[in-house]
Amino acid sequence: MLSPVTLCLYLLYISEYFSQSAQKLSFYSWYGNAKLFRFQVPEDTILLRWLLQASKGKGPECTSTEITVHFSYGAPPVINPLGTRFPSNATVRPSYNLTMTLSVTLQNSTFVNITTPAAGDWFIAAHLPQAAGKIEVKGFSTPCAYIFQPDMFVLRFVDVPVLQPGTRLQQTIASPARPLHVKIFIPEYTATMQFTLRNCVVNSTKACAIRVVLGSIMLPQSFQKTLSCKGTADCSLVLHSPPWEKWLQIMAENLSTANASVSFEMIASFTACKPGSTNSFLNFYSSLNQNQSTPALAGGRNASTLGMLGNTTLPAVGAANNVSDPGTFCLQNQPVIREDLDVASVRFRVINGPSIPVHSEFPTLLLFNLNTGMDSGGTLVVNLLLNETSLSIGNASVFACVSAASPVLTLNTTRNCSTAFFQGYPLNVNASSTEATLIIPYPETDNWFLSLQLICPWGQGECNKAKAKVTVSIYLTPCFDDCGTYGQCSLLRRHGYLYAGCSCKAGWGGWSCTDNTKAQSVGLQNLATLLLTLSNLMFLPAIAVALYRYYLVEASVYTYTMFFSTFYHACDQPGVAVICIMDYDTLQYCDFLGSVVAIWVTILCMARVKKILKYVLFVLGTLLIAMSLKLDRRGIWNMMGPCLFALIIMIMAWVYHGVKRRHCYPTSWKRWVFYLIPGITLAFVAISVYAFMETNDNYYYTHSIWHILVASSVAFLLPPHDKHKKPWAWSQKLICRYQICKNDREELYVVT
Repeated sequence: MLSPVTLCLYLLYISEYFSQSAQKLSFYSWYGNAKLFRFQVPEDTILLRWLLQASKGKGPECTSTEITVHFSYGAPPVINPLGTRFPSNATVRPSYNLTMTLSVTLQNSTFVNITTPAAGDWFIAAHLPQAAGKIEVKGFSTPCAYIFQPDMFVLRFVDVPVLQPGTRLQQTIASPARPLHVKIFIPEYTATMQFTLRNCVVNSTKACAIRVVLGSIMLPQSFQKTLSCKGTADCSLVLHSPPWEKWLQIMAENLSTANASVSFEMIASFTACKPGSTNSFLNFYSSLNQNQSTPALAGGRNASTLGMLGNTTLPAVGAANNVSDPGTFCLQNQPVIREDLDVASVRFRVINGPSIPVHSEFPTLLLFNLNTGMDSGGTLVVNLLLNETSLSIGNASVFACVSAASPVLTLNTTRNCSTAFFQGYPLNVNASSTEATLIIPYPETDNWFLSLQLICPWGQGECNKAKAKVTVSIYLTPCFDDCGTYGQCSLLRRHGYLYAGCSCKAGWGGWSCTDNTKAQSVGLQNLATLLLTLSNLMFLPAIAVALYRYYLVEASVYTYTMFFSTFYHACDQPGVAVICIMDYDTLQYCDFLGSVVAIWVTILCMARVKKILKYVLFVLGTLLIAMSLKLDRRGIWNMMGPCLFALIIMIMAWVYHGVKRRHCYPTSWKRWVFYLIPGITLAFVAISVYAFMETNDNYYYTHSIWHILVASSVAFLLPPHDKHKKPWAWSQKLICRYQICKNDREELYVVT
């Protein structure tokens, strides 16, 4: 039977387990190669433990490798394994990561522990090292399977004591091994919070030592506040701009070595910042009523899709407990509406904007909501444009801060973008630099704030009652600048969660494809396009030979292949030298179909079977090839299957002719030496280049060599025409009226 103490311990804590399916990892070349996992950490979690499991296959292709695992709270981790550059105005904080090694052992397991984690979305991204760049032919080689699976264990506290503002809370720590957990709710418009610990004693007799930790751990950066209290004296801590409308976790630990109970008192008080801007509040409803009376809003909006994010109900009295009323408001609130455009695409509009007044006495505050859970997969862009004519003092500047959870309210004194638990992003505009832009990839899920205030270099007294007007533009986009000219914005999905990433081309790199360190020049792009397209003209000799030898169907197939291969590669180029005469997918399918069918008809033509059988095989094989390419156009067996089957037919036909003639077929040594051997050699070299030598860097000339070798081999491998038939005798058959006017000899008497 459990003792009362043990039973109480079981009732205080609940353990939960969360798991996601294992994923096969990829070598890294862009963000889409990283496997993303999303976990939801519940409220009042005091311990978070991740079990990271990695494994690899048993084949010889499975070499030693390293798996990099990134962690982030609130949004997917922003990673940069390739060391490329971000856009000039982007602000990036490196993610927290660790490395797992798979060498001799086939499996590796690692635990990651986090105490007092923040509640909400946590993300894990895992990937292999940088990709080698080799183009693998699907089905030709078996890649090694590297598997990764994270599991999450949480220990959650039940019935956490609540600290009420202005009310003393008496608590006891039974032993050093069991810290105390308390929480307090931070109301909106809280400017400061003062936490005080007093009357701390051990066993009611002597002074004690206690460490108090306020806040939760958030990766990649954590801003927990620590308060160490020793003796019987009171100790306190002041938090500026604590997170609004959230529970704040407080943990107290007994630092004494003796196994004795510690008792103490906790008390907290708030100072509220009264918002102003009553006119803006009334103007908002006036503007909203006008919009509701409009039959159709721009962009297809309606009244139900518009949400007011700025709370302008002026909750100065009673908005926070123990409010210290300064008599006047300390911030001006600008109402903002949110307009959802698409996935991870949101536009924020300032009512009566976009220009807003900025004062020197108090900050101007804008609140924009990014807490839907689906906004963290995009890129937040904030742009400020100063109206120079509105700046009453020439040497003044407008200082701005973008922060999450709570705004920065002390711009005029600290000029620092830090809140209690968040390091904000600064912006500054003045007469010499009137525009500033901030780019935040993957903003964390929360309420975000923009604080603006007019600052003078020689003190705020100089700026007394000065004003300025700033045009504010805030929007969320899947990819900044749509990944530029040399990138493609791709929408990625993981278990219903959508996020975006840029796939760069033509040697460009970086988060938004703005890093031109390894970029191809325009001249090199033009050269690549010319090589890949003009190399298809090597099919002209094969077409001429086919026409000369009366192989009209084969010549038509070669013409089809040359045409679509030329324009497919003209459309497939990564740079600016691109020409697309039709849909890209159609061009690609026709190119693949023409290539495989060209090999099919060439080998069947070499078999020298009867014409009726040959044409039946032509049509039947083309239909089957078209079907298989529709299923999987990049599979190696879509090319190798028809080739092997046609080779079997050719060998059987040659054996039949050889047995019937009692001589090796083809019989002429000149045919072997000057045609078949060179053609087969060219074909094998072409297959070797295609299968083993192509990489992303050398693709434009190795694939051009493939075009040249394959087209040249066709011209060598086509069999000669019937010696009893003139090369262009088919034109004479048009005027022949009788079946016996032309004597087609049997293949038995043809000398080849």
